[in-house]
Amino acid sequence: MKKLLIFAVLGLMLAPAAFAQKKVAVITFYINKQIDVTELGAAAYAASVKLSDDPRFNLTPLLQGFHQQFFNNYSKNLPFQLLPEDQVTGSDVYKNFTPANGEGSGVLKLSNYLTPYDGYKTIIPLAGHASEKQLAKLIEQCDGVMVVYIDFKLTKIGFGGMGVVKVIAKANIALYNKAGDKVFAVSEEAKSKSQSPMVGGVPVMSADKVMPMCQSALAELMDELPGDLPKIVKKTDAKL
Repeated sequence: MKKLLIFAVLGLMLAPAAFAQKKVAVITFYINKQIDVTELGAAAYAASVKLSDDPRFNLTPLLQGFHQQFFNNYSKNLPFQLLPEDQVTGSDVYKNFTPANGEGSGVLKLSNYLTPYDGYKTIIPLAGHASEKQLAKLIEQCDGVMVVYIDFKLTKIGFGGMGVVKVIAKANIALYNKAGDKVFAVSEEAKSKSQSPMVGGVPVMSADKVMPMCQSALAELMDELPGDLPKIVKKTDAKL
């Protein structure tokens, strides 16, 4: 009986260590320049599209800052190991891979509003997760693949045509195992401290108004993620 108890305890002790040896490949890492204004109407949507085309509205520095935090800090709290990026994005398998979503064309061209981190392909979430499933099989040294992207939305504070808007930054992180099954998917949000006025019920969406709110919201999100992400990941019942 004592031997059985000892083996059981050893099994429990070794299980987390075994899980920690699992290796995950991050296969996409990007930021969405087009602000979600769903709750604010057609005029706000037109302004959002115009803003995404404005060269002054450059979110690349925000993407770079989040990328640095994710790989240098957040990854240390995950119960698995992330493969070095150059082993993934620098591989011929990855370079020759064409995502199921394609690149699009015209106004629907992905590069018009999605900015990937250097070396990454843009893989958007589609029903069936074909790209994730294919890469999970093609990248031999990984036990699973991870998708990471940031997007923003405007939220109104006030009533009628009066009030102000703030930006909500959202980090979307999903993990798929070798079979292409979803292990977990989390979306963490944080609201900007700064705000912008509304004029005639339409938010002022110039680069100099929206950029500081995006910076503020992402800074809040980056402060909260180190504490929240490990708790969320550990709640999943699925395994790699």
